[in-house]
Amino acid sequence: MKVFTRRGHDWTDRFKKVANDAWHISAGSAVIDGEIVVPAADGTTDFSVLQNELKGKSDKIVFVAFDLLYLNGYDLRKLPLIERKTHLKKLVANTSVQFSESFETDGSEIYARACKVGLEGVVSKVRDRRYSSGRGNDWVKKTCAQRETLTIAGFALDGNDWDGIYLGRRKGNDLIYAGKVDHGFDKTSAAALRQRPTPLIRKTQPYSKRIAHRGIWVEPELLAEIEYRAKSAEGKVRHPFF
Repeated sequence: MKVFTRRGHDWTDRFKKVANDAWHISAGSAVIDGEIVVPAADGTTDFSVLQNELKGKSDKIVFVAFDLLYLNGYDLRKLPLIERKTHLKKLVANTSVQFSESFETDGSEIYARACKVGLEGVVSKVRDRRYSSGRGNDWVKKTCAQRETLTIAGFALDGNDWDGIYLGRRKGNDLIYAGKVDHGFDKTSAAALRQRPTPLIRKTQPYSKRIAHRGIWVEPELLAEIEYRAKSAEGKVRHPFF
């Protein structure tokens, strides 16, 4: 049983529990589209928590199955989505693989409820369409958060304690101050964000216009994906580096 990322990397060793769970699926062969998450008690998920579980020993990781592309040598991609999901639901029944249920209701209402309870967002799909790879008009992802890729300009310390990162937004050849983020870090990501820029430390601010903040400034070579929640104005680091 193999677990591959969307870029084709074999991460079976990192997701041993998922591979073991999938072993109980009653099929000679199958290709299932889905997502691996670590659910919290309230049903929400957090990417930083998942990162900390990538050691191959986690008993919290869950595979959520969205779609079924191949089954026992048959290509199901030409079937309508509703039929593929019917086959998928039967396939993963009585296993630890979670089936992603569909809700045929008003999209704006589902989206509002998802954001209210703190979910990442919703995906809307055309129920009678065949499977197509890549982006298209047959499915739309609407997140409850706005994301932006910004440049890391420096980091801050409170004494010797981690106190966040300074960010910049590119405007032509200029780097414009885009704020400081001091939320959304766990011990692992904070340590990485402190260690990774260290070789890039410089004496002066990299901003085109100096700001009135004290920090440890770095060459603007690293990027971070920042997430702004719909129900909160606070930003958090979603992915530290690219």
